[in-house]
Amino acid sequence: MTHVTIIGAGLGGLTLARVLHVHGVGATIYEAEPSPEARTQGGQLDIHEHNGQAALAAAGLIDEFRAIIHTGGAALRVVDPHGTVLLDEPDDGAGGRPEVLRGDLRRILTESLPAGTIRWGKKLTGVVASGDGRHRLAFADGSAVDTGLLVGADGAWSRVRPLLSDARPGYVGTTFIETYLYDVDERHSATAAMVGGGAMYALTPGKGIVAHREADGVLHTYVQLKRPADWVAAIDFGDAAAAGARIAAEFEGWAPALTALITDGETPPVARMIHTLPDAHRWPRVPGVTLLGDAAHLMPPSGEGANVAMFDGAELGRAIAEHPGDIEAALAVYEEAMFTRSASEAADAHQILDLCLGDRAPYGLINFLIGALDEHAAEARR
Repeated sequence: MTHVTIIGAGLGGLTLARVLHVHGVGATIYEAEPSPEARTQGGQLDIHEHNGQAALAAAGLIDEFRAIIHTGGAALRVVDPHGTVLLDEPDDGAGGRPEVLRGDLRRILTESLPAGTIRWGKKLTGVVASGDGRHRLAFADGSAVDTGLLVGADGAWSRVRPLLSDARPGYVGTTFIETYLYDVDERHSATAAMVGGGAMYALTPGKGIVAHREADGVLHTYVQLKRPADWVAAIDFGDAAAAGARIAAEFEGWAPALTALITDGETPPVARMIHTLPDAHRWPRVPGVTLLGDAAHLMPPSGEGANVAMFDGAELGRAIAEHPGDIEAALAVYEEAMFTRSASEAADAHQILDLCLGDRAPYGLINFLIGALDEHAAEARR
């Protein structure tokens, strides 16, 4: 069985390595970050039954997953700019999308792998085909390795993708600006009450404030703005106070409990410009290499990105295990299903972004959420 080389220790790459391990297939992950603790691993994720949880089941980690669920975190609320509640759905524990912290999820995946599987501090700087489906990888520390099977799980700006495709991510005209508040029940009680126990959406056409309550009294906010790239570039994010004031000015007249998520932010605001690959991104079969997650199908945030990346990893691992003597057959089976799945997910993700910030905001999103809740309730009664 060919040893699998994975670039990137995100959720997709880790899931692939774990599923391969379950099936007795060896893998090595090369990760640019120097350690698992090198940076904050992002906020809360809702993990869906049909893809994220299915991937964790394939990885044999459902019990570990259940132990990190943020009870109450699946509650959701939609408010208008004055703070009037338009939709309020508690987390009754019966939903199929429990919330967990990305860092906790990454930890249980990392801890499930044999020691030495992940090589930290290995930033890929170059990769070239060396014939017969093999590739030679060069790293920033001067080392190099040869691969039998290479998987790019290295995100939006993948260095592996150019082996397969000329596509590059393009800016969609929307930027999310990230802020945090801490110890919110004591220090920011009005804002904590506004957000509630889970996710809160305050949306209007072209702009909105979305916040999630995380464990230990944390509110994690993404301020969403449809603005051109030069508008974002004109803000000096090195001056946290000035940047916060400039962003807050876009929400003049909104309830103070909402704008406090910006003006009282306890970390410097960080701009996350939203980029995507073409919705139906695909490539011809190239021997010895493939992609998963954002490297393959970068799409707007919709609550599916982590789930889809993990499912990619699980499905690729399963295909490799089921075709032990024919890697090319395994990759062909995986890619064809992934191309179809990701095209559908990308279309849905663009729809979600439009529901949040398009002309129908927030009522398009409210109708969508009510429909999804009704559908889940109907399924539960069957």
